[in-house]
Amino acid sequence: MRYGNRWSALLLAGWLVGCGESGLDPQQGAGQELGQVTQKLSASTRPGMGATVYPGGTTFRVWAPNAQRVWVKGSFNWSGIELGNEFNGNFSGDVAGAGHGQDYYYTIQNQWGSYHDRKDPRSAWQYNSTSDSKILDHNNYVWRNSFSTPGFNEMVIYEMHVGTFVDSPGGNPGHWQSAMTRLDYLKDLGVNMIQVMPVMEFPGDFSWGYNPSFPFAPESVYGHPNYMKEFVDQAHARGIGVIFDVVHNHYGPTDLPHTCFNGDCMGANGQYFYTDWRKSTPWGDTRPDYGRAEVRSYIRDSMMSLLHAYRGDGLRWDATKYMRTSDGSAEIPDAWRVFRSINREINANQPWKISIAEDFGGGDSITNASTSDTSGGADFDAQWAGEFVHPIRKAVIESNDANRDMFAVRNAITQRFSGRHTSRIIYSESHDEVANGHARVPEEIWPGNAGSWEAKKRSTLAAGIVFTSPGIPMIFQGQEFLEDGYFQDTDPLDWYKNDVTYSGIRLMYRDLIRMRRNWFNNTRGLRGGNVNVHHVNNTGKVIAYHRWESGGPGDDVIIVANFSKTYFPSYNIGFPRGGTWYARFNSDANVYSSNFGNTATLNTVAYSGGKDGMGYNGSFAIGPYSVVIFSQ
Repeated sequence: MRYGNRWSALLLAGWLVGCGESGLDPQQGAGQELGQVTQKLSASTRPGMGATVYPGGTTFRVWAPNAQRVWVKGSFNWSGIELGNEFNGNFSGDVAGAGHGQDYYYTIQNQWGSYHDRKDPRSAWQYNSTSDSKILDHNNYVWRNSFSTPGFNEMVIYEMHVGTFVDSPGGNPGHWQSAMTRLDYLKDLGVNMIQVMPVMEFPGDFSWGYNPSFPFAPESVYGHPNYMKEFVDQAHARGIGVIFDVVHNHYGPTDLPHTCFNGDCMGANGQYFYTDWRKSTPWGDTRPDYGRAEVRSYIRDSMMSLLHAYRGDGLRWDATKYMRTSDGSAEIPDAWRVFRSINREINANQPWKISIAEDFGGGDSITNASTSDTSGGADFDAQWAGEFVHPIRKAVIESNDANRDMFAVRNAITQRFSGRHTSRIIYSESHDEVANGHARVPEEIWPGNAGSWEAKKRSTLAAGIVFTSPGIPMIFQGQEFLEDGYFQDTDPLDWYKNDVTYSGIRLMYRDLIRMRRNWFNNTRGLRGGNVNVHHVNNTGKVIAYHRWESGGPGDDVIIVANFSKTYFPSYNIGFPRGGTWYARFNSDANVYSSNFGNTATLNTVAYSGGKDGMGYNGSFAIGPYSVVIFSQ
């Protein structure tokens, strides 16, 4: 990870005017006696953890079990105001005059009498990951647009990294305002959900976001918290929802306000974390202690803040496998209590909002519901489908046609979790699949020549399978204009590829998305849950499948995919009904690329006569490495 000069960036933006930094080391003792502080508060009767603004002041409430005393210091009183002990692990008080934009931190006297300055783990606003916390009044932003989240079977997801989505090479990362400049583009592309990679405060300026320090505070280099709200607001104005990627399998592991928060490390990192073998993750010894009710509440509140205060339309939980296990195998049963309680709350209050697990191994138990708090499923709506992406990528990256396995492709198309077609997220590119030793699909097909005919044809073949298979389709930013190489948080998208070089490939993605969303009311079956892969030619490397919701004209859809370099002038397959079947889409059309074959895949008439288990059959031409979509 690269660390930029955060302070220079913020000074240029004028954000540090009047910031009131205290300059105290967050991990060392304050080195001053607070016994003479004149102001001491009674415990508050107002609700809320962290810093909660009310008319005329702010309630501070912090979890500090085993602490003797706790003070809050800030722009309102740098000498310190002692909070009242609630004798339940919490200390709280109502501080008149404390309000939006003011800095603050806590000083804690631990059980042995020493003092420690701490930032608020529930801080909702940070200048950076090492600064004091700031009070945020969520009512400071006025929402402008209403929005109705699309049904799960209607969703098309675009995975975005805010720092690289719209930016220029060098300098600081992109931000919410730069990303907003391309929202009209995404609307035209046809996606109706944006899944942003983690955007909560992390160390440094450049990161994928999977190392959060403050799960309640938006990443400062991306802009003011209100800019994050405005991004959601402006996306909603264009009919696009926003899914937030959240990380609770570990925190940090650096710049953490939680570490030894009480002044008692408990032999590890303190009360927020496991202190035994369960603390260890592939990213550090900072797995939250899911067995503690206060930690579960902390996780729950951070997620509900995204769904309510920021009006997110869903959550994508990173690496849930490393919540429910320590290393992929050793079980941590406490995590299931987190999954169920939060997902059930979402289902009870906002069931139209989607909750997605990245698990790779949880299977039906992740997406199944359960009536028991100690057994059964986790109540996720969907999970990322490794069972889909890996065989599809393998099939198109393979250089030898003979080695492509059409039965593996068939199984990828038909696989589902918990019997629901919307319970899986399907894709050929994601942030994980285009980095970590991998690259973009066109790059993997022909390293160093991602713009070649083969790379264009086979990568779009994979996209055709994504948008026509049962599931919720997702693409990764730049996939739609043949972005090459591999994903890096310091390498912005090359929009010239979209605007000029590969604008035809982007047009193909737009057309596929419109097919998937039944844009013209003649491919309704692509939103449905039914699929029958009725034709598997493993010799010729051609597969065909039938998709439908209720059946009938405008609903039944036939997809044919040629995974070979062979041109077929007359290919015959079964059809579910007789009559004319219209060629709605042909990926070999040269409107998508001047060097495509423009195979004349025309409308075909299906005649009576059994084929592939169906009562009718029809013939048509199909080009190499191509997808064709038929409907009536």
